[in-house]
Amino acid sequence: MKKVAIALVILAVLFWLVFPSVLKGLGLHPDCPPFEGDLSGRSALVISTSHRDMCGDAGGETGVAASELIHPYYEFLDAGMRVDVASIQGGVIPMEPGMLGWPIAGAYEKRFLADPAAQEWVAESLKIDDIDFTQYDVVFIAGGWGAAFDLGQSEVLGDKMTEANAAGALLGAVCHGPLGLIRARKVDGTPLLEGVRATGVTDEAVAALGITCTPMHPETEMRKVGAIFEEDHDAVHEFFTNYRTQDGNLFTGMNQNASCSTAQDIMLSLLSQ
Repeated sequence: MKKVAIALVILAVLFWLVFPSVLKGLGLHPDCPPFEGDLSGRSALVISTSHRDMCGDAGGETGVAASELIHPYYEFLDAGMRVDVASIQGGVIPMEPGMLGWPIAGAYEKRFLADPAAQEWVAESLKIDDIDFTQYDVVFIAGGWGAAFDLGQSEVLGDKMTEANAAGALLGAVCHGPLGLIRARKVDGTPLLEGVRATGVTDEAVAALGITCTPMHPETEMRKVGAIFEEDHDAVHEFFTNYRTQDGNLFTGMNQNASCSTAQDIMLSLLSQ
């Protein structure tokens, strides 16, 4: 029995060590490759949901998907940019449970847990009402299930994104983040997403996860305002894709896996300006 117990412990340790690498190998929450470029003097605003309750008390807690906030934050910061963090209501940004721990947490998640300055931004985020979006070169909207409850419903966010677009900012959004674009307008008054290639969480993914109680689903809402919705049809499963799009000044990522790469796509575009 003692040998069996030892063997089980060894297997458990190996599983603990190897499983995160297996997930990353499949494409889930990949670590960010180094970005070569200096964007000193440029600025970015990263926006999050403020919603923390998933479909009432029985649904548990929700919030922003940690990687969708943390990865762009560090990508922009490490490139020399000034980075501000904001949310719909300001103050503490709730995070999806379990996203800062095993087996998902990567280098940036671990960095965040040891970074008091970044944690302060998340605990004392700016309120979008109080910010002039036109003062930023980049405006990036993170997703997570909480975003389904307040990004697309916010007239303030829609108006601010309209102003940022008119000012020529580069706009980014991943996963549920594109819901923050559905109220935004082009300079001619038509929906910002109308006739524009973009991606986000698919209706199929929402159904597969069984989280259909949320009030807005990205694919459905984006199509309603005329977006040319794209998705990765070649991936083994969309949960493992890193699919993203660019159309003009708009950069979108299909899910959490695209958080870093979407930010880097934006930074490469900024470097060329």
